[in-house]
Amino acid sequence: MNFTKKEKNGISCVVVSGEGKAVTDVQSALDLLMTAGYEAGTKNIAIDKNMVTEDFFILSTGLAGEILQKYINYGGRIAVYGDYSRYTSKPLKDFIYESNKGRDVFFVSTEEEAVDMLTKI
Repeated sequence: MNFTKKEKNGISCVVVSGEGKAVTDVQSALDLLMTAGYEAGTKNIAIDKNMVTEDFFILSTGLAGEILQKYINYGGRIAVYGDYSRYTSKPLKDFIYESNKGRDVFFVSTEEEAVDMLTKI
């Protein structure tokens, strides 16, 4: 797993890249948040959706809610970027829409958009 620190508008974030799944459960998501804080000095994380377990996007598992609540509790912010067009679940589409209206969790198409959302003033 690689961390690339990016800064914009005086706000930093880290882009997580690499092979495999970085987020498979709540503990791995918290480990990612803590590692980003330790290695890059930020709690703003942009991550490719391919590095997140598919269970995260099945809302009935409760995994997304549990992970995102932990991130908010610990002051973390996350932007997951990738192609969401294959998902047909209305609850997931609604969840993504509502998340993008907030300030802590974003679902966008590209890495650049993810960085922009996390570094917006």
